[in-house]
Amino acid sequence: MALPKAKEDALAARLAVLDLPRGGFTKAARVAAMARLQAMGMPGRRDEYWRYTNPALLSDPHPQPATALRVERPIFTGLDKLRVIFTDGVFDAEASDDLTLAGIEISLLSQADAQDIHWAGAVYGTLEEAGQTPVARPLAALNTAAAREGLLIRVTGKAPKPLHISYRASSDTSDVMLHHCVKVEPGAELVLLETGSAGARANVVMEVDVGQSGRLHHIRPQGRAHGRQMATHLFARIASEALFKSFTLTMNGVMTRNEAVIELNGAESVAHIAGAAVGDGDFHHDDTVFVTHAAPGCESRQVFKKVLKNGATGVFQGKILVKQAAQQTDGYQISQSLLLDGDSQFLAKPELEIYADDVKCSHGSTSGAIDETALFYLQSRGVPKRAAQSLLVLAFLAEAIGEIEDERIAEDIRARLEDWLHRHES
Repeated sequence: MALPKAKEDALAARLAVLDLPRGGFTKAARVAAMARLQAMGMPGRRDEYWRYTNPALLSDPHPQPATALRVERPIFTGLDKLRVIFTDGVFDAEASDDLTLAGIEISLLSQADAQDIHWAGAVYGTLEEAGQTPVARPLAALNTAAAREGLLIRVTGKAPKPLHISYRASSDTSDVMLHHCVKVEPGAELVLLETGSAGARANVVMEVDVGQSGRLHHIRPQGRAHGRQMATHLFARIASEALFKSFTLTMNGVMTRNEAVIELNGAESVAHIAGAAVGDGDFHHDDTVFVTHAAPGCESRQVFKKVLKNGATGVFQGKILVKQAAQQTDGYQISQSLLLDGDSQFLAKPELEIYADDVKCSHGSTSGAIDETALFYLQSRGVPKRAAQSLLVLAFLAEAIGEIEDERIAEDIRARLEDWLHRHES
């Protein structure tokens, strides 16, 4: 089938402003990604999974200036960690720590791609390609073809402290593309923190391969820059008896689209993906999640909560696919919004597709206002109205934050949310 001219023209315009890398060990993956991209074109509003989100800000040749970018207030300051800093998508060696940590091998994509052979060759573009079926993800294919920088992280043991990828933006027109590969060897474990606004516009892909009995905890506060336009893709492949947990906090941003494609390929593996979003005004936030159960005895959880006010928009599109071999599946999905006024909206598309007969799967989606009875109760006990509203908002978000296992990290997330609520009191 011929590509519609609008998609073809949009792709040509996007590629015209890029200096595409030739690649070393990534060359074959980049060529294949470009072929996929040329067959798909850029995303459009008529695409099934872009009905609720206009992709123009994420796919136009140049980003809209993000004049509200700011220096991010540090987070996780009390946590001992290894910091890797990217400023406008460029590795900042002076600001970063030495890239040496027991149980981890870290290299930069820009340097490693000068080699013809690298362990990441078995990961780079592989999970992204698999994640293109049955839903096309052209922004991810564009990233695989064009990204020049990122981290290649191989976890060989239990890391003694978290690895912290920190993004900084100094230009209100920066257009950043980063591609990270994470391979967790059997029995290894890592806590991976990913914070900040990478640029005025950012396209970030992370491919995660968790080996047998491996464990990866991913926590991602996405920064406070209001003008940010961001598309992220998280592709994860989980082996038997392994665990993968990811939590994302989003505050502000005129356009954020977070996609997650998770495959539970090994028996008794576990994948939890959760998110909390708070937005005010011209805030558009889209979580699009696809979890596939391909092996027996696996567990997945999707927990997404959004708090919206002054015309903000939240989107959730989540699917659980249970293949015939995936007997004894335990799949859970919940998406909820708290609308603090009558102008905001929450658009949800929860889906289950099940081909096994011995499963426990559930999904639910609700949208509503603050419970006036609970608000009255708190006020009757002497809590001021604004403080009472903040307490109820935090209680609403608690299930999503509860997916974070490290209480120190969870407390920093709560503190960041309390700060946002204080600044946006009305």
